[in-house]
Amino acid sequence: MSEARIYLVDDNDGFRDSTAWLLETAGFEVQAFASGPAFLEAYAGARQTETPECLVSDIRMPQMSGLQLQEELLQRGIALPLVFVTAHGDVPLAVEAMRKGASNFLEKPFGDEALTEAIRAALLNARNRQAGGAQGDCLAKLSPRERQVLDLVVASKPNKIIADVLGISIKTVELHRANMMNKLGVRSLPELMKVALGHG
Repeated sequence: MSEARIYLVDDNDGFRDSTAWLLETAGFEVQAFASGPAFLEAYAGARQTETPECLVSDIRMPQMSGLQLQEELLQRGIALPLVFVTAHGDVPLAVEAMRKGASNFLEKPFGDEALTEAIRAALLNARNRQAGGAQGDCLAKLSPRERQVLDLVVASKPNKIIADVLGISIKTVELHRANMMNKLGVRSLPELMKVALGHG
C-alpha cells in the first residue's frame, strides 16, 4: 500500500513526468494532471478514501494558476495539504499562498529529498491537526501565532520568509521561536522538529 496519494499539477510535461516517477519511487501513489481544471474535474468525481492525500502544484500555469486552484479548493471546502513548486521569481506569490494556508513551497530546481520531505511534513501537519491527542496536548501550550511559526519552521522556512508570510518582523519571529522552544522544553531545532512532528 502506498504511503499517500499525491496529486501533481504542472503544465510542464517533462517536469511532471520526472516528478511523478520520483514520487512513485519514494513510495507514493501519484496522479498527475496538466492543469488545475483537469485535477478539479478528476477530484470531484473521485471516491474519497482513507488514504492520506497531498496536492503538489506549480504556481504559474496557463488556464488556471496555482493560486486560483488554491482559491477554488478553499471555496469548495476541500482541505488538501498543499505544496507549491515555483520558479525563483514567484517567491512573493508563494508567500501569499502560504498566508492562505499552503503547507510549503519549493523553488525549482530542488533536490529529490526536499520534495518528499516537504510532502511528508505537510501530511503530518494535516494529520496532527485532525488527531489532536497527546501530541496535540503538548502543542496546546502554544499561542495561535506560535503555532503558525512552528508550522513554518517545520516547513524549513527561514525567519525572513516566516516574517513575510505572517506579516510580522524578523525580531518578532525570533521572539516567538524562543518562547515556543521554552514552552516545549526543547533546546535545538532538531528537537523542536521531533516534537512538532509527533516523535518527541
